[in-house]
Amino acid sequence: MKNSIVSILIFLIGLQTYGQDLSALLDEQLEQTEKYVTSTFKGTRIINGQSIENRKKGTLEFVISHRFGRVNRGIDDLFGLDQSNIRFAFEYAVIDDLTVGVGRSSFDKTYDGFLKYKLLKQKAGKESFPFTASLFGSVAYKTLKDFDPANPRSFNEKLSYVSQILIARKFNNAFSMQITPTFIHFNSVRISEDPHDIFALGVGTRLKLSNRISINAEYFYAFDEFESINTENSIAFGVDIETGGHVFQIILSNAITMIEKSFITETEDNFFDGDIHLGFNISRAFQVGSKGKRKLKKLRKKQS
Repeated sequence: MKNSIVSILIFLIGLQTYGQDLSALLDEQLEQTEKYVTSTFKGTRIINGQSIENRKKGTLEFVISHRFGRVNRGIDDLFGLDQSNIRFAFEYAVIDDLTVGVGRSSFDKTYDGFLKYKLLKQKAGKESFPFTASLFGSVAYKTLKDFDPANPRSFNEKLSYVSQILIARKFNNAFSMQITPTFIHFNSVRISEDPHDIFALGVGTRLKLSNRISINAEYFYAFDEFESINTENSIAFGVDIETGGHVFQIILSNAITMIEKSFITETEDNFFDGDIHLGFNISRAFQVGSKGKRKLKKLRKKQS
């Protein structure tokens, strides 16, 4: 009987030691596992500017952006609601890390196209990496006929280009931040004193309030300015609301335009003087192919 009890005790001690060793081994393997950080921002835009986020491969996203007139115009213009600027866009994820997009803005009757590629990814674990970096490039074609009919502009003169590096870090589950060095080139300008090249730096933040709601802020500082117009740096605040199939953003900004070449360089309203534009972005994602639809269903279940 005593020998049996001793045998049982030895077995239990050995089992406990084995369990501790196995637990330590699993913890060590978990630390060595690389885990990519996701959901740094709710949508593909912080507010006006791009975020580092891309949709999953095969996702086609339809984006509608709207900005009304200045709220300080008073009741006669229904606090800006009588005026509006709108942009429609289609964005397609060729692969998880590459998005292509095309859009059309009523401001200056402009068509634009862009590419966004995620170059580096923030990782947690033993071999962690501190931030995510994406490359963004766009071209815009202005079709508004605001030139002298006797001296029409060529196709090339109506083009402008934007290059950006998007660098973002998710510090914790609630707070993310992005900086955006920007270079903008105009093939033609209004007057000879206007610069063809403009450098700017953007800063954007996100504060998560719940699984479906976050508040964002964004500011772009332009190091070069046009001489032909009185410009202001773009500033914006917004609320993101995620409803499963789409992200809805409510926005307050001094910029009435919605593409980089415009809101960074051509904003003329002063936010702190009350030149504030109410607006929204709304996006709807569609999956191309049955495989993509199954992925979307799984993603929605995970988010809910």
